[in-house]
Amino acid sequence: MTQGIKAVIFDWAGTTVDYGCFAPIKGFIDGFRSIGIDITNEMARKPMGLSKIDHVRAIAAMLPEPISEEKILQAYKVFEETIFANIERHCDIKDHVVETIAALRERGIKIGSTTGYTSEMMKYVLRGAAEQGYSPDFCVSADLVAAGRPYPYMIQENLRHFGISDAREAVKVGDTVADIAEGKSADCWTVGIVMGSSEFGLTRDEVSALSENELEERKVSVRTTYCEAGADYVIDDLSKLLDVIADINRRLAQTTVQTVV
Repeated sequence: MTQGIKAVIFDWAGTTVDYGCFAPIKGFIDGFRSIGIDITNEMARKPMGLSKIDHVRAIAAMLPEPISEEKILQAYKVFEETIFANIERHCDIKDHVVETIAALRERGIKIGSTTGYTSEMMKYVLRGAAEQGYSPDFCVSADLVAAGRPYPYMIQENLRHFGISDAREAVKVGDTVADIAEGKSADCWTVGIVMGSSEFGLTRDEVSALSENELEERKVSVRTTYCEAGADYVIDDLSKLLDVIADINRRLAQTTVQTVV
């Protein structure tokens, strides 16, 4: 019987680190340029959250003409070269992460994580984040399971590690449609982050340059995207996550009472 939230499983780039999720973008653009194809930032960002090889394949599927698997693998090889060259510059911790993680741990909640990065890429991210005060209790990358997002396998590995048998005792937090799909396929509660997300897709300086109306319009657009993907909650930033956990626990308690009655 579900008693309350026992684990929160976070995404990485765009959710807990790398404001705006910029580390992978140049890699995808460089990768496709290496095979003679120019892609836009929008195309590079659209499949964000997938494992990186699947991301390259998803971009290839958007092209007007099909390309061979050999070309896809060539583009991915260059993507990897670019990402390894710049990933350490994109490990900045996002707002409210450290204090929110501390508050969750005070409540006995485990901190898990999933990512579209490979385990080799994550070595750099984990080290950079730890130096700034953020280290989850567990991390699973897409290359360590049968398939990455939108499949539930990375979340399931987290739940097994934490000894959690009921997925409704876990929350998945992310900044892409793929994150929401991953959480839904695992039957977790899902939370979309608006500010600094890949869906928002702007740097801090670009956000600061927006008018109030422009900022609100972009927020509404991102919220709508998450809701259409099936997110249970959408919040501006992680400072609101504890309120979400409290609301989920309230709902779970009501369900338990109704079941008992």
